[in-house]
Amino acid sequence: MSPKNIEFLRLTYLRGPNIWTYRSVMEALIDIGELEDYPSNLLPGFNERLKAWLPLMIEHHCTPGVRGGFFQRLDTGTWAGHILEHVSLELQTLAGMPMAFGKAREAGPRGVYKVVIRTDNETVGRKSLELSRELILAAIHDTPFDVPGAVAQLALTVDALHVGPSTSSIVEAAYARRVPFIRLNVGNLVQLGHGVKQRRIWTAETDRTSAIAEGISRDKDLTKKLLAMCGVPIPEGQVVDSPAAAWIAAQEIGLPVCVKPSNGNRARGVSLDLSTQSEIETAYDIALAQGRDVIVERFVRGSEHRLLVVGDRMIAACRGEGASVTGDGQHTVRELVELQINSDPRRGSVGSLPLELVVLADNSPEVLELARQGLTIDSVPALGQSVLVKRTGNMTTDITDVVHPMWRLRRFWLRAWWVWTSQAWTW
Repeated sequence: MSPKNIEFLRLTYLRGPNIWTYRSVMEALIDIGELEDYPSNLLPGFNERLKAWLPLMIEHHCTPGVRGGFFQRLDTGTWAGHILEHVSLELQTLAGMPMAFGKAREAGPRGVYKVVIRTDNETVGRKSLELSRELILAAIHDTPFDVPGAVAQLALTVDALHVGPSTSSIVEAAYARRVPFIRLNVGNLVQLGHGVKQRRIWTAETDRTSAIAEGISRDKDLTKKLLAMCGVPIPEGQVVDSPAAAWIAAQEIGLPVCVKPSNGNRARGVSLDLSTQSEIETAYDIALAQGRDVIVERFVRGSEHRLLVVGDRMIAACRGEGASVTGDGQHTVRELVELQINSDPRRGSVGSLPLELVVLADNSPEVLELARQGLTIDSVPALGQSVLVKRTGNMTTDITDVVHPMWRLRRFWLRAWWVWTSQAWTW
């Protein structure tokens, strides 16, 4: 083994409860060799480089039990196995899979340690340990290391293999209630419980979700018609088959209008508050690229809200807000979006985090929105100029605590009415 090196002797993924904790972990048997004689305070410049590369590790409490506890351990001297534990957990967190539990214990002979890190996926855990080893050795030997590149590389693995935020929330709730769970594929199919008591979920759907209901919900025009039959107010709209037809429909409905795909989701391809023929015809092409049909609807002003109902109870609510940037006279709109919007840790690729990255692609609602303000993605807004970039699908604000109590009960009364009328029809 070469001087000042870390060698992996064995990597083992322990699924479910194990000798370390009740959750799945990656256990690494490592040999730090000569580094046994070089704790962190005896490695010139190592602590400074590590802190500069991973400044958010200031949040690791470690043994002192306080913010900055791990950095205190670095300053007083700790060994490579312990450092590998913390760096691996930090890389997973930065990549969108927050993890906090870890252990590093001597395993004998001298210089051999067991390092344990929490991880929900074997591939992610293995990769985080390997990247952490490379980062630590680079900091020890004062050689370059691309930290953002390593995080991005790990994030791609997380996005491909880790469960999405909806599934993760359900799994965490199951764990809190001591309900066992098993992941059944590389996606979001999860089994809760065992035997005759088992249930299965796929993202936010369960094995009790009606296939007919799901099919209806994917067709916005059909959904609106069925809601109207129940007396629910809906915005007037038409399905159109060409940009010219979209403009004609908009004039019949009354301006302003919104244009959207009939079977889209996550607000993709949706353009709002359109009043001119050129805007509406451009929005038609944007919507068609995201769905099989296009709907033109009356634009209803107001805030976008979403309510989460579980078991006839409203348990959460959020409000959507527009995403804007503020000019500084130096950066382009594209650069400002990366600096001021996409830097939000809640944003990531599709399905991996609560909010999506804002992508200024050609033929997108965001580019149309900029054009309506006389800007392009390469424009440089003046100092202090506010530029609206995205109007929809930006559910950023939790308003659960301010929802009126009557709305918390509304779903219950709607279900009670449905049961009563169903029984009445049966009679």
